[in-house]
Amino acid sequence: MRADRLLSILLLLQVHRRITARELARRLEVSERTIYRDMEALSVAGIPVTAERGTGGGLVLAETFRTNLTGLSSPEIQALFLGRPVHLLNDLGLRQASEAALIKLLAVLPSMYRQSAEYARQRIYVDVAGWQRPGEEQLAFLPLLQEAIWQERKVAVTYQRGENTVERVLDPLGLVAKGRTWYLVAAVDGQARTYRVSRIQQASILDEPCARPSDFDLARYWRQSSAEFVANLPRYIVSVRMSQSALARAFHAGRFIQLEQIGSPGEDGWVAVRITFELKDEACGYLLSFGSEVEILEPRELREQVITLAQNLVTFYAQRAIVESSPASS
Repeated sequence: MRADRLLSILLLLQVHRRITARELARRLEVSERTIYRDMEALSVAGIPVTAERGTGGGLVLAETFRTNLTGLSSPEIQALFLGRPVHLLNDLGLRQASEAALIKLLAVLPSMYRQSAEYARQRIYVDVAGWQRPGEEQLAFLPLLQEAIWQERKVAVTYQRGENTVERVLDPLGLVAKGRTWYLVAAVDGQARTYRVSRIQQASILDEPCARPSDFDLARYWRQSSAEFVANLPRYIVSVRMSQSALARAFHAGRFIQLEQIGSPGEDGWVAVRITFELKDEACGYLLSFGSEVEILEPRELREQVITLAQNLVTFYAQRAIVESSPASS
């Protein structure tokens, strides 16, 4: 792979004109000694590279020299605007292409490719913040959907919605990765909607071209859709008093709950807190895990439910202790 490394060094020098051997070694994941050997090879090949010592020195490429080995292939352009999440690039089969594209972009992005770059940006958007539930997704139809988007063709899908399946003919507009979850954004009767890729049971590309609204912006649509989703989540608000140690634990669990309001510590050091959960049962189980370090104030129904569960738990283990200590169990 030395030829690839020499080309990478040449392109990086073309971008920066002056760069240290240490920085090149870091970027290309080799030793500085290897970089110096490569520089010697470039010099022998007639490339005007020199080494300058002292403050502000480094490896230098002559200002008059430029290479034309900067053409971007179509997969490299696609990978370029997806960012760097490796697992997402793997899903799309673009990891190797992304590695080659990054250095080429730093060297030059020819004007003839700028339209292609914008084309890709409008069709793949990476939202790096995941939903709460991690896990692997079944992405059998992701390559097909990707192809339909690039070709701007309609797709026929069978989609799992709850316990039922529905059949739709969609105008695919783009793909969005939310953590490890992929979504297809597609239009139905001119209205953009979101479909989880793992719930697509069957899919096929049709010969008919898709209808893409001229003013559609994938990133803007996803931001608005995400905001609406969060705003419509169920909210179960609980008022509690917590010890300082319990409050510290609650802060660490911030991805699962939202601390709405924190009061000043009382004389006993406990703090009044208002917490937002999605569901009552979620709140019950979570707060019960703190034991006597949390006192539920409101809602009263939740307080009574936790009391009942705690009493049942004590009774259960008391009965188990009696059974285990009886002669019959020996």
